[in-house]
Amino acid sequence: MDQPAILAHQLEELNLLKCSLLPGEEIVFVPLLDAPSDWSTLLATYAADPGADISSQAPTNIDPARFQVKAEAIPVWFDVLLDPRYNGTTCTEGHLTVSARGADLGRTEQARWNAVIQECVEQVQDNPTSPFSTPTSATLTVRYHALLTSHHLKSPNKRRSLQQWSHELSIHGFAKVGYPGVIYCEGEQAQVEEFVGNVKTMQWLALRVRFVESLADHEERQRGAEIEKKRWSEFEKVGEVVEEMKRLGRTKYVVEMGIGSAGTSLTSPKG
Repeated sequence: MDQPAILAHQLEELNLLKCSLLPGEEIVFVPLLDAPSDWSTLLATYAADPGADISSQAPTNIDPARFQVKAEAIPVWFDVLLDPRYNGTTCTEGHLTVSARGADLGRTEQARWNAVIQECVEQVQDNPTSPFSTPTSATLTVRYHALLTSHHLKSPNKRRSLQQWSHELSIHGFAKVGYPGVIYCEGEQAQVEEFVGNVKTMQWLALRVRFVESLADHEERQRGAEIEKKRWSEFEKVGEVVEEMKRLGRTKYVVEMGIGSAGTSLTSPKG
């Protein structure tokens, strides 16, 4: 991946992160030198027209993106540094650095937070998104789920199609309309894969298939009788997505993908 493509990918991820923030949360770009950061301007330009060639507007020697993710009235925040080589496929080799910071964060408490962050990064690295598995007789009856994101979901035709396909394929799930677009579904493996395939045939801006995978046994049991209560829902806010996934016992899937947060309070992790 060449440098213009890497820059475009980094801006895509930053824009998705910014659109996914809950009320009271914010991204603050931090300049590495005394000069103002160029990333705020670049991100605003990208958000206005994601299809434009942003590389022509970027400084020749732009500093790596460094930013903080903060929540209102919470004294701990995350400090993130994207290496110029970071292309979204690896979190190792110093391409992505995430650490916990705080005005009154002691050394021991900071080390505890950073250990939690490192564990989460390793979990993401050990479970990369993979293409569809080839169906076999042993997996045909396994329940699957999938998560997709896009720059936005506003088209009435797309929304009607999602509703129609969910009915035809006996898929359960939801779509978050507006910015960003989020689609989550679950059902039999073949039906989920067909649903995702249908979604991919439509024209999207920055569509990403985050995962298509089997549900763990405890997740299937946790859903239990609730599975027939809803077929297909629509939400307008990221917070509603988080609440729905929390209801299903699957909050980690959206949080790990950078969609919303686990909650509006941030307390020290227990050792």
